[in-house]
Amino acid sequence: MTRGDIRTEILVRSVKDTTSAWTSEAFLNDWINQAHRWAGGYKPWPFTEGRVSTTFAATEEWDFEGYKADSFRIVKVGDNLLRKLNFEDYLIFKEESPSADDRVFSDFGGLVYVNTGADVSGTMTAYGQYMPAEIADGDGNDTTDTVFSEGREEGNKAIIEECLSYIAVRDGKDKEAGNHHLLAKGILDELWKRVQDEQYQYQTHPDRGGMYKRIDVLRG
Repeated sequence: MTRGDIRTEILVRSVKDTTSAWTSEAFLNDWINQAHRWAGGYKPWPFTEGRVSTTFAATEEWDFEGYKADSFRIVKVGDNLLRKLNFEDYLIFKEESPSADDRVFSDFGGLVYVNTGADVSGTMTAYGQYMPAEIADGDGNDTTDTVFSEGREEGNKAIIEECLSYIAVRDGKDKEAGNHHLLAKGILDELWKRVQDEQYQYQTHPDRGGMYKRIDVLRG
């Protein structure tokens, strides 16, 4: 489903049109964008995973616009993976070992913190969760896809249900609004369960885990 398909379904099911200020084009665009952001951020969907690359420099704080706060799980510089610390441990590490060359990073409040003394160089690639973009801007382009359009169409049904809940609120039908919202959540919960079922076969490399941790002897 494209943005246009979603828009049409909302109007048909709500028995509304955009000729009235009560359900104007501006309101409809806002509701679609709001529901898209809500559904896209409801779970850490694999189809909202992304990566951003830049040249590594001796800068501690990195701001990757468009990505969710605290969502970066992997950071790689050149051929080297950096180890992620929780933010408190990262601050303690920086206080106690300000000149250490450990390959570590953390994130907090939307910023990625990388140890400036890390013994690495080259391209830095950070893997995280991006924020779904707005899909309705009033430009008349109804062919825009949602984050669910490529193979997860049921997510678009959740967007429609959520928009219907906004319309019901505007009509003063609070019970109906609540029912639409619960339907939207149910659709997304079921979708998330299927995503997890599909991921259950992921395996850990045999060199990882177990009683012992691999140690880089040369670097201590």
